[in-house]
Amino acid sequence: MLRRGRGRGVDATGLPKRGRVSAAECGMGLAIRFRGVTKAFAGVPALRDVTFDVRAGEIHALCGENGAGKSTLIRILGGVWPAGSYVGGLHVHGERVAFRSVSHAERAGIAVIHQELALVPAMSVAENVLLGREPTRGGIVARREMREIAAAELRGLGGGIDPSATVAELGVGRQQLVAIAKALQRDARILVLDEPTSALTDAEAGKLLDLLRTLRSRGVTIIYISHRLDEALAVADRVTVLRDGECVGTWPTEKLSAGKLVREMVGRHVTQVRRRARTSATDGRPALSVRGWGVRTRDGAVRVRDVSFEARRGQVLGVAGLMGSGRSELLLSLFGAWPGAVDGDMWLDGVEATIRRPADAVAHGLALVAEDRRGQGLVLGMSVGHNLTLAALRGLSRVGFVRRGRDATEARGLVERLAVRTPTLATPVRQLSGGNQQKVVVGKWLLTRPSVLLLDEPTRGVDVGAKAEIHALVRSLADEGAAVIMVSSEAPEIMAMSDRVLVMREGVVSTTFDDIDGLAEADIAAAAISQDQVTAAP
Repeated sequence: MLRRGRGRGVDATGLPKRGRVSAAECGMGLAIRFRGVTKAFAGVPALRDVTFDVRAGEIHALCGENGAGKSTLIRILGGVWPAGSYVGGLHVHGERVAFRSVSHAERAGIAVIHQELALVPAMSVAENVLLGREPTRGGIVARREMREIAAAELRGLGGGIDPSATVAELGVGRQQLVAIAKALQRDARILVLDEPTSALTDAEAGKLLDLLRTLRSRGVTIIYISHRLDEALAVADRVTVLRDGECVGTWPTEKLSAGKLVREMVGRHVTQVRRRARTSATDGRPALSVRGWGVRTRDGAVRVRDVSFEARRGQVLGVAGLMGSGRSELLLSLFGAWPGAVDGDMWLDGVEATIRRPADAVAHGLALVAEDRRGQGLVLGMSVGHNLTLAALRGLSRVGFVRRGRDATEARGLVERLAVRTPTLATPVRQLSGGNQQKVVVGKWLLTRPSVLLLDEPTRGVDVGAKAEIHALVRSLADEGAAVIMVSSEAPEIMAMSDRVLVMREGVVSTTFDDIDGLAEADIAAAAISQDQVTAAP
């Protein structure tokens, strides 16, 4: 006898039957009501009397700077912070709720999809979609039935994903679809997406936004959290802004311009930081030179091939290209952090150098802000203060012992300089918002006074205010004589920040722009996309 667990089929629209919300329910009220929600950590307020509504069947954007309280509010909604740990009321579909756990919130039809997707990479798509809800026959998982249910769920989302494929084989965009399918399989009527497009290409992001519009038309309520304000304004029906833990207001998107949204978020006018005058391609002596640089995986797959370039002091060298073009592998290998094989020649300030591990790189004056800040940039179990001084412990030590007074003084100075929002230096860094974590990752290298700063997507997932602050910091380091190599998927950021631009495609440097005054986004895109990719595009 076949038992389906809690899995089920789909209706004619492709949406799971029991996950569908009726048009009447959609049009007659509110999905969520926050009333006077207040929460503090160690006496420091994170939310103050937050009150606003989310209508049933709408896409509602939640915007604010890092540390504004968005994550705390969503954790309350998702059951991470249980009833009793905060003050105020929460209503879901007209009923007062007091969630005690994540599973309690999920049973009420709420699913939160975080930036770090809750998927098991080594398991198949079908296994992830029905994890904990597997259909069984005689006590044994009915795998064929499981694949059929998952396939039906995925068909309603598009993407053509094979339910038998392992999640690790999929790109980030398709993994997002798997996470959404998993949520809908659990009868989610309210989807909360936290920075869902931060790791996606523009094309993937566009497809995801189209999917959200389709889900809205089927009655699913969506809370959309993003620092990409153009996307929020394009996809949302209404926008609520949080600032310093308080609700500033809620606006229909048609009455909210990008400029007004930024001003409401930060409480001030934010200007685009621009270099007063770009340096020419030949200004400054080379701080880093590489020739014939190659990078391979442990099984021999080529990631970077025969790359040669110079990074000069006082300049920002922008590195553009599609995801998978070899940009991140290049930076990791320069820093001695690539686990596979690396070959080629490197010179630092004109002297040939060999870097086999990160300790060698730090000793030679290199610093790396990796794309994966949580996995490669921070020690999440340590405090903010310890993370800020970790890279400079040798300079802060005397005969092998850290001078505690000095390291606290230096950490406090960095917190003030970078405007890191943290209750204390002793606060675990995992408790900070994403943007403040990123400031810590960048800031920890300031004490080492690097001659070469390697930045991989330094502003991904941070708000507009934090982005401007990071831009200003990077420029100041270049102005002080450092050579900066910055990878970014945002062409406007590359053009605004860089003195020269190097474009990678399929592991090689396709084009170098030494004069970027007349450079357009289309020029970068054309250099990044191969003819095969153009031909294959729909």
